Amino acid sequence: MRLRNRVAPAGSRGEAWRSATLLLLLTLAAVALHGYHPYVEDAAFYVPAVEKALDPALFPHGAEFFEAHGSATFFAPLIAGSVRTLHLPLETVLFLWQLLCVYVFLLGCWLVLRACFETPEGRWGGVALVAALLTLPAGGTTMLLLDQYLNARSLSTCAGIFAVALALRGRYFFAFLLLLAAALVHPLMPVYTVFFLLLFWWTKRNRAGAAAVAGLLPFGLSFDPPSAAYHQAALLHRFHYVQYWAWYDWLGLFGPLVLFISMGRVGRVQRMLNVELLCRALVPYLLCCLGAALVLDLPARFEALARLQPMRSLHLGYILMFLLLGGMLGQFILQRKAWRWLLLFVPLSAGAAGVQLWAYPASAHVEWPGAPSRNDWVQAFVWIRNNTPQDAYFALNPRYLDLPGEDGQNFRAVAERSMLADWVKDSGAASMFPGLAEEWWAQVSAQEGWKNFRRADFQRLQERYGVNWVVMEQPASPGLVCPFQNRAVLVCRVE
Repeated sequence: MRLRNRVAPAGSRGEAWRSATLLLLLTLAAVALHGYHPYVEDAAFYVPAVEKALDPALFPHGAEFFEAHGSATFFAPLIAGSVRTLHLPLETVLFLWQLLCVYVFLLGCWLVLRACFETPEGRWGGVALVAALLTLPAGGTTMLLLDQYLNARSLSTCAGIFAVALALRGRYFFAFLLLLAAALVHPLMPVYTVFFLLLFWWTKRNRAGAAAVAGLLPFGLSFDPPSAAYHQAALLHRFHYVQYWAWYDWLGLFGPLVLFISMGRVGRVQRMLNVELLCRALVPYLLCCLGAALVLDLPARFEALARLQPMRSLHLGYILMFLLLGGMLGQFILQRKAWRWLLLFVPLSAGAAGVQLWAYPASAHVEWPGAPSRNDWVQAFVWIRNNTPQDAYFALNPRYLDLPGEDGQNFRAVAERSMLADWVKDSGAASMFPGLAEEWWAQVSAQEGWKNFRRADFQRLQERYGVNWVVMEQPASPGLVCPFQNRAVLVCRVE
């Protein structure tokens, strides 16, 4: 007996407006809940690329550490074009784009659920669960469902969830066309969604088997053994390699597999065709990507290929898992009982907000555009942006992003000035683009023993690289002229 998908027909225009309004309220609630930090994490790659697109005179030194990402995407020209069109400050445009991404992402989630569940409770249960867990990591990948800052992955995530919604309606051509456009912004993430949609298409037609999908990615792929410098960069990003995953990371892989098998059976019993088909496709999708990860990760010769990160497939898997799980909770358990919704979402939301407050204790929970920062490091970076020449070349503690009170605020993105390579984010660029590894290793090695640096050490950096400014954490007595200092740092000239 062929299953049918019991989905209610489209509602009136009034219902569409109510849904759009509710999605807007959920968007604002999600941003208030999870916070907004425009210059943290991978913003280190994307924001400086936008800044340089707006002003090519910026970053005369070390731009390769973020341009390696930027040159592979259309993200920087897109955001820079938005700034020029809107005639607004960059920080305001970044915030507006972030709001738009959250709204479009939740809208895509709602469209997926609309094709899977017949009741409003099922649809809104899934959207609400994803909104409450927006900054949850997808297993051992360290990727969040949607980041609390704008980046290229945010745009590709929105395109990916819309592509799934289109595929559920049988519009595969438009789904793949959308993913092709998304690849212009992020060339890697849409590949996993393409692979999933192919599996979904075959599953829907009861065809067994799977096929590998290969793409030409702009990462300079090579089967040559990696260099020693690249190996050092790779060791700082062990989440690329499944053999280094902790037990709870593996639980984050096999737990969803169990859930998909269980939810697929529920979908079959309840005669929800799309729920069952999604779950049936997601199981081989994750298993195939795990197999690819093992093939690329385990042989030492393929170490440089592990940066393709097949386990990034968990990102789409987690989004769909929480959508379907929330949909089933809403349709079968929460229903129209307000107290049940409150019992689930109040502690869940409080926990999510608490995690974000703990992760960024020295920064405002929502860093509003134009508002003065309370973070001492950001205050120093802003002073640098306003009081040093554009060609100034800085050196900082190469591990400054991990220091207490710094909150992962990226120097280049905030200060708009050049700096020597750091140990944390620039190693990520080196791990993705092996051609940068030697220069990255040389620069971080030159800064070894930073805490004990004095005037002669800074002059050595000046002679070797042309560094003429440094940022030192307090307490420090570097023997230099320091025109700015606060509780956390000093900004000093190297004469």
